[in-house]
Amino acid sequence: MFEKSFITDCEGPLTLNDNAFELSANFIEDGGELFKILSLYDDYLVDIVKKQNYKAGNTLKLILPFFVVENLSNSDLVEFSKNNIYSVNDSKFLLKYLKESMNTYIVSTSYGQYIEAVSNYMEVPFENTFYTNVDVDELKLNDDEIQKIKEFKDLILNNPKDYELFDDIFFKQIPEMAIYEKIRQIEVVGGQGKKLAIDEIIKRDKINVNEILYIGDSITDVEPLDFAHKNNGISISFNGNEYPLKVAEIAIVSPSAITTAVIANIYADNDKTKVLKFIEDYNISDDLKELFSDYNIDEEIKNKFFKVFTGKYPLIQIITDENYEEILTQSKEMRNNIRGQDIGGLG
Repeated sequence: MFEKSFITDCEGPLTLNDNAFELSANFIEDGGELFKILSLYDDYLVDIVKKQNYKAGNTLKLILPFFVVENLSNSDLVEFSKNNIYSVNDSKFLLKYLKESMNTYIVSTSYGQYIEAVSNYMEVPFENTFYTNVDVDELKLNDDEIQKIKEFKDLILNNPKDYELFDDIFFKQIPEMAIYEKIRQIEVVGGQGKKLAIDEIIKRDKINVNEILYIGDSITDVEPLDFAHKNNGISISFNGNEYPLKVAEIAIVSPSAITTAVIANIYADNDKTKVLKFIEDYNISDDLKELFSDYNIDEEIKNKFFKVFTGKYPLIQIITDENYEEILTQSKEMRNNIRGQDIGGLG
């Protein structure tokens, strides 16, 4: 057991996937568009309405009746997930290093079928992961309900911004179906769900609240990033959109997870003050190789960093009111470049 814990979101900091979006696009006709519409609705309920007892990431519950109509099974989710993992460059190297320096966890909103596939691929113990547990084999619709869900799909696709219609579908009509009780019981690990996972990790590792590093990239990471920031831990937005950038203290914009490894390496052996001082020096240094030597950056991390970045170096900055807009522009551009417009544009 180490003195500090590294806690990362999966999709974004480690992988380029949005597994639920990809499942929808693959198995449902017009499913990619359907998922994008529901994702925007999810953001609306969280960010604008602030709907009571509603968690960021609940798109993963909203889409489930449409999976059932297509007869998706757990084995479909497992097989698709295993065969469609696209990792951020050097994320496997990052996790290999972390296992020898910090307690390491993946806390993700994604379905467990995908996270198990990722944990096997990344060689992270599955017991060190948190995820949304869904058994799609348990979800059933009768013939009339299947027809009704098909009608809902057409209505949603034809009225993508009619949120009053969506409220009626998801909070009045679907709750009258037997499937709703199973869906209602699903605990999405997003937003507050991720914060609860952090609470469990702190208790499990017997560490202080200021001995965590949390890294995320989307609306589902707001609560854990805010918690880490307010409790003097390390909070990092990695190629994040506006949601994590509003609450995180540090921004990384990079095509490679080796940049994360640099910060993790410093934090593993030092306190937060040293990390912030490094970032300050990084942004004014004329000789980064010398700076890395001064901070005793692990030789393998150092060599890989300067192999990946031979000219333009990645953005690592403390987020302020003054630089927020510039960071946001660069961060969203990188996000879209490496993950694609469809996935990069999701909240």
